[in-house]
Amino acid sequence: MAEIVIVKDKAAAGALVADHIAELVRSNPETVLGLATGSTPLPVYEALRSRLEGVDLSRVRGFALDEYVGIDPAHPESYRSVITREVVEPLGLNPELIRTPDGTPEGIEHHGEEYDEAIRDAGGIDLQILGIGTDGHIGFNEPGSSFSSITRVKTLTEQTRRDNARFFDSIDDVPMHCITQGLGTILRARHIVLLAFGEGKAAAVAGAVEGPLSASLPGSAIQLHPHATIVVDEAAASQLTRSDYYRYAYDNKPEWQGI
Repeated sequence: MAEIVIVKDKAAAGALVADHIAELVRSNPETVLGLATGSTPLPVYEALRSRLEGVDLSRVRGFALDEYVGIDPAHPESYRSVITREVVEPLGLNPELIRTPDGTPEGIEHHGEEYDEAIRDAGGIDLQILGIGTDGHIGFNEPGSSFSSITRVKTLTEQTRRDNARFFDSIDDVPMHCITQGLGTILRARHIVLLAFGEGKAAAVAGAVEGPLSASLPGSAIQLHPHATIVVDEAAASQLTRSDYYRYAYDNKPEWQGI
């Protein structure tokens, strides 16, 4: 099963994962990262900034989880812009080595396969950072997504569009479609690190970790992965039934195993 790490708060989670990424890049300067956007991974990116001494990020490659279809890449809320603003520029990554799915409508039916091919050509993703939605979605894989799905176009639910409307002038400006890494694409990463904070994520975390495998809760796909780490704060862990065991297991694991 996935390893569940319960920490005090977002800052502790960010520090833990940032330490791991820094060590990963030291051992392999051409590390390939799967980059999530949104508020959840920000503590990781922020903590990583203070861990860059002696770490060469110039050859690190990155693949974003998703992009809106039909949005201008220069739009401040395109995921290309968000990744550039929140990850590439603060960390000094080479923008030519960071990709987002192509949301251009022309040829969109082929862009998913092309993106997965680019990931394979890069050697695959070494570490995929994920968040999870209150309904259990990861990336833009809404409930009902196939566990074997590849990068493809999805129609956003009204709930997701309402949730994302806060970044736009109105819900009418939120694109109807996105192109997202599929669950099958995500599961090909060598290591998955899923973060969740706050009581609002508690039910989704418990369902993903301890519930049955179900396409109705896409996050449960992580149960199929051989190396998945779930990092949550106390509030997000509040509905886990085996939290005492998770704490015990983490506190007593061999130090060389890392996360």
